[in-house]
Amino acid sequence: MADQVKVAILGASGYTGAELIRLLATHPRVRLTALTADRKAGQPMASVFPHLAPFGLPDLIALDAFDAASVDFIFCALPHGTTQEIIAALPRDKKVCDLSADFRLRSLDSYAEWYGHAHLAPELQAEAVYGLTEIHRAAIANARLVANPGCYPTTAQLPLIPLIAAGQVDAGRIVIDSKSGVSGAGRAAKEGSLYTEVAEGMHAYGVASHRHAPEIEQGLSDAAGKPVIVSFTPHLIPMNRGMLSTIYVDCAGGASPADLHATLASRYAGEPFVKVLPFGQTPHTRHTRGSNLALIGVTADRRPGGVILTCAIDNLTKGASGQAVQNMNVMLGFDETLGLVQVPMFP
Repeated sequence: MADQVKVAILGASGYTGAELIRLLATHPRVRLTALTADRKAGQPMASVFPHLAPFGLPDLIALDAFDAASVDFIFCALPHGTTQEIIAALPRDKKVCDLSADFRLRSLDSYAEWYGHAHLAPELQAEAVYGLTEIHRAAIANARLVANPGCYPTTAQLPLIPLIAAGQVDAGRIVIDSKSGVSGAGRAAKEGSLYTEVAEGMHAYGVASHRHAPEIEQGLSDAAGKPVIVSFTPHLIPMNRGMLSTIYVDCAGGASPADLHATLASRYAGEPFVKVLPFGQTPHTRHTRGSNLALIGVTADRRPGGVILTCAIDNLTKGASGQAVQNMNVMLGFDETLGLVQVPMFP
C-alpha cells in the first residue's frame, strides 16, 4: 500500500522484538521491511519464532547489514548500553523509538551512576522524549527520538503522577511493591531464568538498587516539582507474562481515598488503554494478558488516610512493545490505537 511506512526492528529475535512483530504484522499502516539479529542473523523468522511464520516476514539480517535509508521508522529493541552509538549513527531524518533504558534518564550523571559508564551520546540524551504516552503525548508527537519507558515505571507512574500533580498524596511517603513475569528478564539464556530456578516460588531482586528506581523518581519529581524518593522493590513471579504493582500512599491536602479515585478516573476517562476500575476493585494481570491495557485500582487502606493503588499490565505489551507501537502511532500522526486493539487473552 502506498500509504504504508517501512519499519525496521533492530533486535527482532528477543521477546520485545517478537512482540513488536506480533502487533505490527497486522498494522494497516506498517510494512515490516528489515529485522536484525545477532546470533540468529541469516535465519527466517519462522525458525526463530514459529508463531510468526504466517506473516511473510523478511529474514533476519546482521545489524551491520542494515541500511537505514531503506526504512521510514526504526524500533531499537537492543540490550541496554548498546543502543546509544547505534542511534547516534542513524540518519537524522529517521524517527526512532528505543525500547532500551539508554535514553530514559535525562541526567547524564544519574545515568553513569546507575548504569556504570558514561553516556555515549549525550547530545541525543538531551533530545530524547520520555515515552509514557498518556503523560507526554504532545511532546511525543513532535519527537524524533522517543525513549520507551520501562515496565515497572509504567505501572508506578500512571497511577501516581496525576495524584502527585494534584497534591493529593504525600510524595515523601511512597512504597512501591512490584511483581513481574519471567519474560521481563529477556530471552537470552540465564541461570536465574531457568525453569527450576523460578518455578514454585518467588523472590525479590534488585532490592534498593534496581535501575528502574531513578526512572520512576524522575517522573514523580517532575509531577511534584521537587525531588521525590520512593521505596521500590521488584519481585520475580513464576509466570510468563504480566506485571502488578501495589503502591502504598498517604492522602494529603485534605483529600480522601474517594477523591484519589475520582482524580484518576477523570484524568484517564478518555484514554483508550488506561482504565480505572470502580472504587475498591483491584486489577488482575490475567485481565491484561496480550493487550496494551493498564488497569488501575484504588482501595482505602485500614490505616487512616492510607490508600492502596494497584496497576496491572502485560509487561511485554503496555510495559514494552505495545507502548512503543502506541508511541510510533503518535509520532507518525496515526490513530493511536492502530495495531493495538487486542482483547486480553483469558483464560
